[in-house]
Amino acid sequence: MTGIKTTGEKKLMLFSGRAHPDLAKEVAEQLGISVVPTKTFDFANGEIYVRFQESARGADCFLMQSHTAPINKSIMEQLIMIDALKRASARSITVIVPFYGYARQDKKHRGREPISARLMADLLKTAGADRILTVDLHTDQIQGFFDGPVDHLFALPVLADYVGGKVDRGKLTVVSPDAGRVRVADRWADRLGAPLAIVHKRRDPEVANQVTVHEVVGDVEGRVCVLVDDMIDTGGTICAAAEALFANGAEDVIVTATHGVLSGPAADRLKNSKVSEFVLMNTLPTPNELDLDKITVLSMAPTIARAVREVFEDGSVTSLFEEQA
Repeated sequence: MTGIKTTGEKKLMLFSGRAHPDLAKEVAEQLGISVVPTKTFDFANGEIYVRFQESARGADCFLMQSHTAPINKSIMEQLIMIDALKRASARSITVIVPFYGYARQDKKHRGREPISARLMADLLKTAGADRILTVDLHTDQIQGFFDGPVDHLFALPVLADYVGGKVDRGKLTVVSPDAGRVRVADRWADRLGAPLAIVHKRRDPEVANQVTVHEVVGDVEGRVCVLVDDMIDTGGTICAAAEALFANGAEDVIVTATHGVLSGPAADRLKNSKVSEFVLMNTLPTPNELDLDKITVLSMAPTIARAVREVFEDGSVTSLFEEQA
């Protein structure tokens, strides 16, 4: 005999950082397990300490951390946790990033700029991540930045079914807030059987978050418009787009977005907007000051849990969305 045979079975373990523990608990409940207890604290100078309370040796480990504010701390904590799992002899490390930080910096617009989305992928890989599981990247090309498998999940089925179930589809128009989201808006239009419109905008290249809306391309007069975007940060783009739709005769506007970043003046802009409802996913925690009747938060946990199970059982993540097409 030249070797030793084992009869052990595969083991799935779910870990979570401190950024969004509620989502991790939801995913764990869907999987019928518990999140692994973890001791995490900050030293006086801001350094982060992590120690897992259970052995991860030989386990397929899924580490969940959404890059929420303070975003750089969330990212660093995740990198430290990955390193801890690698040194704990984990069999595999799948990093679950419901919201991928720095995703908007995916290319160079001008000289002497970084491609920070690529740097993020390099950091995760160097720390020890074998695989990334994420939700609605800002652009699909970010998948190519990571030298390993990337499972790209979509919130569209959950969001579209919610909107389609409460609005008269005969009056519905799907609207892209800019040219970059047309492809996603087109998928919405196909799923809901609705026409498509586009809000043309121009940003000030010298001032962040400054948007000037020029015109609406498509018929929105007397229609219920659903604006679809991947994220709402300060709310400037989406609220300006909604104003343009109302100015062109829209009867009502519903805004949907996967990631509710909701930073800076977002709270005031959403409160004062004429938009009847903002529909978000829970990929990020919603700030307490935005506990408004017009904000609806749907759960991404069932989709993430199904993807985790498919990865663990060597199944097909793609099949999750082919079934719902």
